[in-house]
Amino acid sequence: MTDLTDQARTLLTDLHTPELAPFLKEWPAASERRTVPASSVPVLSWLANIQRSAPAFSVPLVNALVGAAASLAWRRSYSPAAVGAQFYENYGWSEFAGLTGPTPSKRLACGVLLLGPHVTYPPHRHEADEIYVPLAGTAAWKHGNEGWRERLPGSVIHHAPYVPHAMQTGQEPLLALYLWRSEDLAQQSRLDPAPGPG
Repeated sequence: MTDLTDQARTLLTDLHTPELAPFLKEWPAASERRTVPASSVPVLSWLANIQRSAPAFSVPLVNALVGAAASLAWRRSYSPAAVGAQFYENYGWSEFAGLTGPTPSKRLACGVLLLGPHVTYPPHRHEADEIYVPLAGTAAWKHGNEGWRERLPGSVIHHAPYVPHAMQTGQEPLLALYLWRSEDLAQQSRLDPAPGPG
């Protein structure tokens, strides 16, 4: 199987974006590996659509991901009670490198987020410094108090520690590469409280 961690590093390096430098500096050694039991989530049904729509820059990584998807550990961070059944069924992520992924890493996590169409990932925040790079699918992203902004595949989207952020898909699903950089990769994202009536 093609190593997805190596594929991700190649894609990120080829973007030549200064914001990625601190994350690439923490990249784990590829020599260590751990076995991670496979698990699935319903949103994987959108992978074929993702593969068809992937732009040239992400095709190698997307093809490798689709080929390896059945052997990966796919997870969800929230309960249906916290985010609603519609979001829960249309959301999942898989870690390539980090505390639980196949490539061990204590300061950097890297993986992919998959969202189905017409879902909103509600505002949330965390201590980890975060980068997203959409690989396929166009979505709207919200950062802090700013309004929604459509971001295309290949964009480098940076969320500083504790800054609330949210994502919203339209007609198409979204696949995005994520990076977390922190001394505490075991932390959880916290959903922001929903605004009250009135």
